[in-house]
Amino acid sequence: MRRLELLIALTVVVLDQWTKALVRGRLELHDSIDVVAGWLSFTRVHNTGAAFGMLNAADFPFKTVVLMLVAGGALAGVAWYAASLPDANKVTRAGIAGVLGGAIGNLIDRATAGYVLDFVDAYWGTWHFWAFNVADAAITVGAVLMLLDVALDILGYQRAPNPA
Repeated sequence: MRRLELLIALTVVVLDQWTKALVRGRLELHDSIDVVAGWLSFTRVHNTGAAFGMLNAADFPFKTVVLMLVAGGALAGVAWYAASLPDANKVTRAGIAGVLGGAIGNLIDRATAGYVLDFVDAYWGTWHFWAFNVADAAITVGAVLMLLDVALDILGYQRAPNPA
């Protein structure tokens, strides 16, 4: 299972960085390409804040360093939690691998560019969801998998024992 988790996290990091490299090479800041007119575009934006653009407008000394330290601390906490989980928690462990891969992908951006590059722009009419990237999607799917596993526990789902 640990190899699969490592593969999931590594795949997320590689896909995230690859798609961001494609966007950097093809779109200038705020340029947009319609993918599905009226619903989905690739629009290059730079998130200098935290999740969902929080603190984007805030300007304070060492903002990038502070956000990197917070993200690094969260990453360490999630990794510690992952290490403490039994192998039987396969769904949670897969979810955590996605979260870790996404967090690493975004941390690479923040460390190398001072911002996180987001580019998936989902919208309907004048309503826009927050722009996101592959790392953000992996974090979201990973969190949903973790919640699903908790829900299965609450509902009394019995995990299969590990083969000896």
